[in-house]
Amino acid sequence: MAGEKDESVDGGVVVEVKPNEPTDSVRESDQQQNGSYDREPVPERKSSYNGYSSVYNNGKKAEEAEQAEMQKMLPQDIEDMYRDLPLTKDTTCGFWMFKGPLLQRFANKKVYVFMYGVVGCIFSATYAYFNGTITTLEKRYKIPSKNTGIISVGNDISALLLSAILSYYAGKGHRPRWIAMGLLMITAFCWLTALPHLLYGPGEAALSLTTEYGATYDANQTLEVLEAQKAKTLCRTNATRGAECEKEEGNLAPQVVLFLAQFISGIGSSLYYTLGVSYMDDNIKKSKTPALVSVSYFLRMLGPAIGYALASYFLKLYISPSMTPTISNTDPRWLGAWWMGWIILGLVLAFFAIFIAMFPKQLPRAAARKRIAAEKQKLGMKLSEAADGGRREDELPASFKDMMKTFKRLLRNKILMLNNIASVFYFFGYMPYWIFTPKYIETQYKQSASTSSLVTGTVALVFSAVGVLLSGLVISKYKPRARYMAAWNVFVGVLSVMGMIAYAFLGCSASENSVIVNIPSQTDLTPTCNSACQCDYVKYSPVCGEDGNTYISACHAGCGTQSQLGDQKIYGDCSCIASVVNYTSPLFLQQLSSNATHTTWRSAIGQSPLAGGKALAGPCPMDCYREFVTFLIVMCFLKFSGATGRASNFLVSVRCVDERDKAVSMGFGMMVLSLMSFIPSPIFFGLVLDKTCLVWGKTCTGKGNCWLYDGETLRYLLNFIAAGFVLVGTLFDCGVWYYVKDLKIFDDEVKDKEIELAEKEEEAITDRPA
Repeated sequence: MAGEKDESVDGGVVVEVKPNEPTDSVRESDQQQNGSYDREPVPERKSSYNGYSSVYNNGKKAEEAEQAEMQKMLPQDIEDMYRDLPLTKDTTCGFWMFKGPLLQRFANKKVYVFMYGVVGCIFSATYAYFNGTITTLEKRYKIPSKNTGIISVGNDISALLLSAILSYYAGKGHRPRWIAMGLLMITAFCWLTALPHLLYGPGEAALSLTTEYGATYDANQTLEVLEAQKAKTLCRTNATRGAECEKEEGNLAPQVVLFLAQFISGIGSSLYYTLGVSYMDDNIKKSKTPALVSVSYFLRMLGPAIGYALASYFLKLYISPSMTPTISNTDPRWLGAWWMGWIILGLVLAFFAIFIAMFPKQLPRAAARKRIAAEKQKLGMKLSEAADGGRREDELPASFKDMMKTFKRLLRNKILMLNNIASVFYFFGYMPYWIFTPKYIETQYKQSASTSSLVTGTVALVFSAVGVLLSGLVISKYKPRARYMAAWNVFVGVLSVMGMIAYAFLGCSASENSVIVNIPSQTDLTPTCNSACQCDYVKYSPVCGEDGNTYISACHAGCGTQSQLGDQKIYGDCSCIASVVNYTSPLFLQQLSSNATHTTWRSAIGQSPLAGGKALAGPCPMDCYREFVTFLIVMCFLKFSGATGRASNFLVSVRCVDERDKAVSMGFGMMVLSLMSFIPSPIFFGLVLDKTCLVWGKTCTGKGNCWLYDGETLRYLLNFIAAGFVLVGTLFDCGVWYYVKDLKIFDDEVKDKEIELAEKEEEAITDRPA
């Protein structure tokens, strides 16, 4: 009836409803959803054709008058209307006694995006810190490398088991508080990782090297240790003790604690990633989502640099900082304060978790739009899909039955499933480059470990960060349609495949077969130059002989003596290296000239040709600079182009599902990626690399780490297989491109669609015979 009053449930505000007159709240909703103040009026619905024909036909006569009235409303008036809306439990910032106007000022999208990005930065720093301190952990608790690999996948296992279920239940609750709960779980991961130090202390070996436990500073102690280490790399006869098998009998309890910490970390990361981005997308305008998501990605990429810097700093401190060590950090027995960084990272994450928990369930503007949408529904008006998205079902209580219905809905979503499958193949193909790139650079281009880490950890990261940030800004400015974004993802996939194939042909011919293996045969008992040297358990430490060849180690070169000239180790009496009077390989001289002078090195080890040849620590220099620079250029280009596809891929993945399914779809995707990419890919490509191994190390229990790879075979096998996986992912992206033709990414597109459908309906009515 005309003039009948209806009370909205939210806030108890009385709204007078007239059949043919939209309310101010409805006008405000239309203005906010389109970012303008001239939206067409929405009169009473007379037709059931998605509400479009009624919008066009019944409102046509009043359109000009209504638009004129709308034009009189200034933006400031709209802001006043938002500010005057009463706060509810779901829109109030803070909790318990920590509430008030001061905190309410921070309940906006800019503060949330900044906080979310900073938290992501710290979170990613924890993984970098773990990688930077893992060798110290292995040394302290005698953890075998294979066990370290098992510990590292603990977070992927928990993501596989729990991410989809958690995202469903948490997505229906107070998402910022669930995110804060995830951050507290990551805090628990940090403190649990430090727990072994609190339980077991620095260890007796570390304490015995401090003045508090009676040790005295003696430079000869370090020299003795270095001498013992030296003996393990030199040729020793049967009468002299050389390198022996070292059994690692570590305590199992610290390893269990570290695995549990990683498992908990996976739960926290699932809550952070799935809920954080969906909350952001639900509470900001769709046109601004790409730029703000890219900013959060950019902040997150700064984390690894912080993590590695923290690891470098704390490892220079002694494991027990309150005590005075009698050795320097160059001593092989030195253990850094690896545990201190975990305490600090945990405290910082807990601090930010409190502030994340203070954000309301919905930001005030988003809550106002939802309330206005409810008023529209009371008037009998049907909202567009982009504005509504089934929010009534979103308010249904969580249940196992509804969760199964949600999963079925996701499995039937062609765009989502094709996008997830494409992501599986992409990540499977990219995984070896994320894990093995430093080793790849070392083996293919003969670069040092520090150079390899610098390239992968800083140079490549900069290009990725710039690509993510730039793509988000471009998408927000030009608002391309879904098909253009999907087409760009296909183009990026093609570029990736071409780059990986290019990697396969960017080899260094100078490094092929440059290492002399020189390992005595198990079947051929004929004596060799190093058959009496006991080199079975000598670790890979290449040396450059004066004949210009690189040998696996000084022991395998038959070297019996070692001397120091500045920072350069010089080996003498090398039985496998022919000494030629008044001749030395140019490669040997090049290696020598970088650390010492050619006029003094012979006096350090003697000049007798009968004593055998000489060698320098480190491989002989290879002329691979041009190939390495070319590889670096291709890698940076691929990092940049690949990063530009992250924002567009994210938008397609969140727009192709209903609003109520957004969080659970991201958790579902994380589960699929963990199951089919993150866990199996490192294992698969580890086996691929093992197939190309030429020389294996030896341990007490059998085969150890690979010392030397067949560079050419590794290059072809790794890159072509990876390119094949990415190519399959690109084909699935073509399927995404086909099905997103009607997918709307931005609000403006939804409005255009409404008008288009209304015009079609009018044409159909007009052309209908009387």
